[in-house]
Amino acid sequence: MTRVLLAPDKFKGSLTALQVADALRDGMLSADPSLGIVSLPVADGGDGTVAAAVSAGWEPVEVSCHGPTGLPVETSYARRGTSAVVELASAVGLELVDSLDPLGASTFGLGTVMAHALSAGADHIVLGLGGSASTDGGAGMLQALGARIQGADGNDVVRGGGALRGATRLDASGLHPALRRARIQLACDVDNPLLGPTGASAVYGPQKGAGPQDLLHLDHAMKQWAHVVRSAIGRDLSGVAGAGAGGGTGFGALAVLGADVRPGIGTVLDLIEFHRRLASADLVVTGEGSLDEQSLHGKAPIGVALAARSAGVPVVAVSGRRTVGTDTLREYGVVDSYTLSDLEPDTATSMRDAADLLRRIGEFIALSPVVRTTIHTSEGVS
Repeated sequence: MTRVLLAPDKFKGSLTALQVADALRDGMLSADPSLGIVSLPVADGGDGTVAAAVSAGWEPVEVSCHGPTGLPVETSYARRGTSAVVELASAVGLELVDSLDPLGASTFGLGTVMAHALSAGADHIVLGLGGSASTDGGAGMLQALGARIQGADGNDVVRGGGALRGATRLDASGLHPALRRARIQLACDVDNPLLGPTGASAVYGPQKGAGPQDLLHLDHAMKQWAHVVRSAIGRDLSGVAGAGAGGGTGFGALAVLGADVRPGIGTVLDLIEFHRRLASADLVVTGEGSLDEQSLHGKAPIGVALAARSAGVPVVAVSGRRTVGTDTLREYGVVDSYTLSDLEPDTATSMRDAADLLRRIGEFIALSPVVRTTIHTSEGVS
């Protein structure tokens, strides 16, 4: 029996990672019911990270919080023992807002979710930072965790990155008591600092609705916030790689919560015990909506492929579209690839019918030479 490990990321705008895996599984088994298939959806630290943990057996915990613009949001985190996986995107992410608010959006809701996990006994929180709707340097997160950020008049500043231009003092004495012993681990694949031309506001502000004047305001606000934090903790971490992640949430977590940073996909693979599942696999199938140059820099499919290559397991990649050449993919251990665009060139139709197209691709994979080869190899070994 050929053992196939399905480890796709989401097809953004079409299907979750679990739905991608289910469609591929259905197609492969319809073509060859003898295949032994295990589904293990992945993510790279952005949206889908909690879902990947839950699919791997972690317990989902539902929480109510304020979304990025203050509206109520129902979200969840994942828990196993005293460890928790919290995802910025599902609490205060960009996809939760109908109207962008570059100066007023906040990470307060993220801190609410973290506080819930801490109060429930978590002493290790993995925090996925992708998909932020705000540029507040993690200030809202810290406020929800009990910190006070005050202006010159002694009053607390309102939420949102824009208000930090008037911040003069950080009082961290009221932080959640469990943070004294908790370890905060950031799952992050960007190395941007908080400030400057490659900082949080300059690089990511425009996609959150910031125009030229907003960007100037946010730049001043983040500089002031960095100064306030430096005065409170005695050191400047604004230039640390990853400080600009999540609209500067990385900075707040690193500087005030003592967080450490790890690559997103590597963190997720550890959470879902990917290497243990890989040890019994003859073939890995991974993929995402768009397999492009960006995928080569820390995205989930390439992380999966590299792990499989290290274990000597061949990889097949599936995507909605692909702009990376097959020779390049082979360097990462990908021996074959399929795209929805080959079956349906119209993008809108391809996205709408992604599940059906993936089932067809699943059939192709099951009958492909790479699977037939692994069948003969595994039969020979047994």
